[in-house]
Amino acid sequence: MDPAQSLKDLKPSKDFFIGIDSDGCVFDTMGIKQRECFCPMLIGYFGLQPVAQAARECKDFADLFSKTRGANRHKTAVRIIRDLLPTHPMVKERGFKVPVFEHYFNWVDNPQSLLSNEGLKQAIDEATDNKEKTELQQVLKWSLRVNEMVTEIVKDIPPFPYVQECLEKITKQADVIVCSATPNEALIREWQEHNIAQFPKVIAGQEMGKKAQHLDYASTGKYTKNHVLMIGDAPGDLKAARSVGALFFPVNPGAEAASWKRFHDEAFDTFINGQYAGDYEAALISEFDDYLPENPPWKI
Repeated sequence: MDPAQSLKDLKPSKDFFIGIDSDGCVFDTMGIKQRECFCPMLIGYFGLQPVAQAARECKDFADLFSKTRGANRHKTAVRIIRDLLPTHPMVKERGFKVPVFEHYFNWVDNPQSLLSNEGLKQAIDEATDNKEKTELQQVLKWSLRVNEMVTEIVKDIPPFPYVQECLEKITKQADVIVCSATPNEALIREWQEHNIAQFPKVIAGQEMGKKAQHLDYASTGKYTKNHVLMIGDAPGDLKAARSVGALFFPVNPGAEAASWKRFHDEAFDTFINGQYAGDYEAALISEFDDYLPENPPWKI
């Protein structure tokens, strides 16, 4: 059975449609996942112990407070190891030679690669060079251990303030889906754990495709122009919205509660009243862009 069938079968029951990201958008899980799960394992599995503090700062920047926020774990891992760490003052000061993972970098850079654990397993099976196989196996161990850490550590984190109120308000006038790159099992568990799983019509995770596909399957050809909106906290969410011609509401990193209050008190009504597209949305996206710089502080 097609994992995305529930999205494709979704029939409008309201005139408006809203897709909502989950990690870092509805739940304050981005920080704890990156700092307590991803980062310690990145340091351990990639041999970055001598410059652990620099690695933490690079991880924070790449995954939480820059334009690669919310990107695929392998994309940001390579950005950290290959691009950010070598420029960090601590690394230079200590003369630390950042390890080079040539085969991993090549795999991530290859647009044909499926950047997931399944894609890694496939690449390992296809590898003919022992060094390549060993290197990718080490990366897979890291990725699997991260998933275990997330399951062990990320628990009992409630939605941001005003999320519940927003869901109660918007589902009266709009069809809602969860649109996330998180595995379905974790998504469903988090939404059920906090009694908000009854609001979305579909909870769509990575098994159902990419976010752009979620929006396409669920909304394309089903709703009037400017009646489709994506709520997200990362540039990838904006890109997914634009791929289907949807509008975008940003949840600003570090100001999530204020963003949800704005959506509840002002932005949703502006959307419903047909006044969202244009200057109003452009001002929100410009503000969002300022929250996520391109270059780290030590490069400015």
